[in-house]
Amino acid sequence: MSSKIFWIIGILLLFSFLSEAATEGEEPEHSFFADLSEVTEVHGFYDMRAGYRLQNDRYEKDMSIMENRLQLDLFSYLDWADLKVKGDFIGDMVTEQGHFDLREANIFARPTGFMDLKIGRQILTWGTGDLVFINDMFPKDWQSFFIGRDTEYLKAPSDATKVSLFSGTANLDIIYTPQFDPDRYIDGSRISYWNSNSGMLAGENAIVHTDKPNRWFKDSEIAARLYKNINNYELAFYGYLGYWKSPGGQNAAMTQATFPDLNVYGASIRGVIGKGIGNIELGYYDSADDASGKNFLINNSEMRYLLGYTQEIGRDFTLALQYYIEQMMDFNQYHDNLPSGPARDEFRHLTTVRLTKLLMKQNLRCSLFTYYSPSDKDVYMRPNVNYKVNDYMAVEVGGNIFFGDYPQTFFGQFQNNTNMYMGFRYNF
Repeated sequence: MSSKIFWIIGILLLFSFLSEAATEGEEPEHSFFADLSEVTEVHGFYDMRAGYRLQNDRYEKDMSIMENRLQLDLFSYLDWADLKVKGDFIGDMVTEQGHFDLREANIFARPTGFMDLKIGRQILTWGTGDLVFINDMFPKDWQSFFIGRDTEYLKAPSDATKVSLFSGTANLDIIYTPQFDPDRYIDGSRISYWNSNSGMLAGENAIVHTDKPNRWFKDSEIAARLYKNINNYELAFYGYLGYWKSPGGQNAAMTQATFPDLNVYGASIRGVIGKGIGNIELGYYDSADDASGKNFLINNSEMRYLLGYTQEIGRDFTLALQYYIEQMMDFNQYHDNLPSGPARDEFRHLTTVRLTKLLMKQNLRCSLFTYYSPSDKDVYMRPNVNYKVNDYMAVEVGGNIFFGDYPQTFFGQFQNNTNMYMGFRYNF
């Protein structure tokens, strides 16, 4: 909570300071907060969700999700900058706790015609994948994704500074995060998982404890994207210096999960192919703390590849396909130094299929997103039906369905977390 308060207070103080400097000599009745109240927009929604597991899980509660959420979105625009604060008040019956999740608290300014600047808590994303991420090294909330919250909550916030530079030659985004922002990863508190140390499924009985880099300005991250449109094709190059976003290693005593150093270099291209949109993306994951690949306690370096295509195949009916590969770069060293237990494959293959159909004047959206790994022999399906009652209200029903042949594979480990949920949302 301290970092959330830091961003809110810091932004308001900075606004106040800059406003006083900019309005020096004006009539005293035009104060910063008086001006701010005149240009502030307030939006938000109330969201209620309930969901249950369809299989018995000895390590987790039967309720997968049971919460009320009130989001307030405040947006203020001044002549020289925009202020945004967005946060969720949550009452969670699964954890029997209430808390506040600050989603955004930032200042956006355009100091010059060729530069944008955003400072504060913000949601960041880039890359071409559809729920598959290679060069998007910004935090994800995998717990929200798997228990039935809206897909928007897959993206967790970052406390960062983003500088965007524009020119006729190319555009450049630079993002600096002064303190490492990890994923909201699977730790056993809400979702059971494969515990490699015990060689069995675990959950609340074996919460993952981590040694997270958390020093301001020392344990920092920097990401960059250079991109340009060429004949209606967007070409981009990416770079990232930081850490594995979810735990990618363990300490020598195997008592804590760690976030080893990670550098990522990649590229992508996206544009029109035939009647649809195609994309190609790749990235090299340089696991800097295990350059030789011999330390079985740290993730090996990898190459990741993605090929995607989306096309409307009927009226208001869209098909999207993706093929994704993870290649372990030092597989022989990994295999030779691995103690007894299940081993990863050198290549992990993953396909995805998204089907989306709009009905009833596009007020009813039926969708199915399916992950299938032919190498891991596991499947994850996300069916969803959303009906827009009117401009303010919507109801939905969905599920998270897992199955696989082996309990240690990525989706196979979540079989006991298969759940169905329903939700209601009122926007204002």
